[in-house]
This record gives sequence, structure tokens and C-alpha cells, in this order.
Amino acid sequence: MSISNTDLAQDIQRIQQIPIIPTLLDVICATTGMGFAAVARVTDTRWITCMARDDIQFGLVTGSELPLVTTICNEIKASHEAVIIDNVKESQQFYRHHTPALYGFQSYISFPILLKNGEFFGTLCAIDPSPADLNNPKIRGLFTAFADLISFHLQQTDLLEQSSQSLSILSQQLITSHDENRQYHHLSYHTLQEPLRKLSLFSSLLMQSLERKDLEEAKALAIKIDSGAQRFSSLIKDLPEVVSIKVKPQN
Repeated sequence: MSISNTDLAQDIQRIQQIPIIPTLLDVICATTGMGFAAVARVTDTRWITCMARDDIQFGLVTGSELPLVTTICNEIKASHEAVIIDNVKESQQFYRHHTPALYGFQSYISFPILLKNGEFFGTLCAIDPSPADLNNPKIRGLFTAFADLISFHLQQTDLLEQSSQSLSILSQQLITSHDENRQYHHLSYHTLQEPLRKLSLFSSLLMQSLERKDLEEAKALAIKIDSGAQRFSSLIKDLPEVVSIKVKPQN
């Protein structure tokens, strides 16, 4: 399925608008000792940098592209499985692989970013010219939590857009009655405000735990955020029905 340049630009912008991404990349580099970390948008034909931290002058900035066939992310897109390489020279699978030879790295880690509908968005990855200790529960857990967190934020963006569209449609339907419109806005605001407040609180606490490098707390908060996002999605889907029941014309 072909993705337009406009859609790709919007996907990159969505990642750029997630305030926690720079912190995630900083934590990845600090925890792994690697010099380059990035979020990449990967399609059937393209590999594009959405955001990167580059301490080794690898040369990629937002919008930079690599030929897809030269990347390991191309294989991850097909399998939806993470790839972890501590030392290319000691890896039976990758010591002759074209990608490390082309880009000159010895350690590599990349986890798929899967949207909540199962769609593959891209990868959270890191590389370095020196070997690194990556294939252990701590690092795997860190990347799993961070990839899930990015997926959550992308879903939250979609939910907020859907909410805005739903509110706009319902507002137009009720515009002929001032009293109905007033009741609708009151109901919709109070229905959605509390779950949004909780999501904002959990996101703030998550950023604090990441700054402290408290991975266990970060994982727990990521689970709470995911659960809250699912509830918020359900509320948005049910909102038109709730409004139609509670907001009725005055006889």
C-alpha cells in the first residue's frame, strides 16, 4: 500500500509533537552507552528519520532517509520482531550482513513500533561503532516499554482528532437548539475531562520516572497509560449515544 508524501510528513510531525521523545532517546544512549538513537518511520518503500540523537556524527537528522533495502529495519518490518546485536564480529547471523558493513557499526538494537490496531509504524533503534551489552532483560524491557509508549502517544493523537471531529459533528446537529447545545457541551466536557486529566498526570509521572531511570515504575505507568487510552477511546465511541440519550428536546 502506497503512502503519500503528505501522510509521511504528518507522521513525522506527529512524532515531533510528542514531548517525551527526546528524553527517551537520551535515556537510551545513557543506558546503553550507544552514540546514536532514533525513531524511524518505515514503509514498504522508505526509511525516514522522525527524530534522532546523534553523538557519533552518523549524519541523520529529522527527514533524512536511508535506502530501505540497506537497513535491518526492512527485515523487522516483515517479521515484527526486534533485532539485537551486541557485537557484529561475533554474530553468526550478522557478521557478513551488508548493513553493518555499509554503515560501520558493531552494536545495533531495533524494536518495532506497532500501533494499537496492529499496523507497523516504524522502529525505535540505536547503533554504535563499538560493541555494547544489549541482549539482556534490562535493555529489552527498556526498549519494549519505550516502543509501547510511543505507540500510545500516536494513538492518543488519533483519539484527540477523533474526539474533535465527533464534537464538531454533534455540535452541528444540536446547533438549532441553544439549550440542547449548552447541555451537550457540558456533558461532553465533563465526560472527557477526567480521563484526559489522568492521562496527563500519568504521562508527567512517567517522564519523571524516566529521568530517574526507574524502569520498573516507568513500565507500570506505561501500562496505566495504555489502559487509560483504551478507556478514553471507549468514551469517545460511546459519546454520541450518551448525548442522544441525555440531551433531549424540551417539550
